[in-house]
Amino acid sequence: MERRSPFVKKIISQSSFLISRFEEISYGRLKGKRLEHLWEVLVKLAELEDKMQKSIKSTQRSFNTIRTGRANASLLDRVKVDYYGTETPLNQLANISIPDASTINILPYDKSCMGAIEKAISLSDIGLTPNNDGKLIRLNIPPLTEERRNEMVKLAGKLAEEGKVSIRNIRRDAIDNVRKQEKNGDLSEDESRNLQDNIQKATDKFTAKIDDLLKVKEKDIMTV
Repeated sequence: MERRSPFVKKIISQSSFLISRFEEISYGRLKGKRLEHLWEVLVKLAELEDKMQKSIKSTQRSFNTIRTGRANASLLDRVKVDYYGTETPLNQLANISIPDASTINILPYDKSCMGAIEKAISLSDIGLTPNNDGKLIRLNIPPLTEERRNEMVKLAGKLAEEGKVSIRNIRRDAIDNVRKQEKNGDLSEDESRNLQDNIQKATDKFTAKIDDLLKVKEKDIMTV
């Protein structure tokens, strides 16, 4: 049995579906540039899975900014402050703490920007009114009405769909690349079909993860 080089082992370790794909390939029949090119394609598939994972994380971060009736510092993640002409994330300008389940405290590092922070929060879409006492900005989190909870569920659904679109776009680009490789003669028809199948499997897996995240978020929003 031919030994696998450290290079091949490294590639195999990058993605679970590379392992199964490697077993489908007759390693002994592929030589030189042909083998090298095929592994380059497989590495791109590993990178594809990484991109899809980043889409999952982005969707989760978006979910964290949705109000659930309980104080959560992540609600402020999307708030940007005009800090001396530069749009700056609020969490870079202040210490944000949660003293209790219904309060968020914002303590600016630079007291001169308190007005800008207050304005940014007021203009944001989080639906909270800041209380500025000159030293500290407080946000009181009121209980969500049933109507507001339903609105938040719809927002979560919209964000989930955006995450799925991102994953589908990654899939489209990867499929186009594989088909191009097949057209150029760099991949056989069988190799192209197998790679496209793996791309679809990755797409289905990460799309299902977004569905799971959405179910958890919907339950969190509707829990009184």
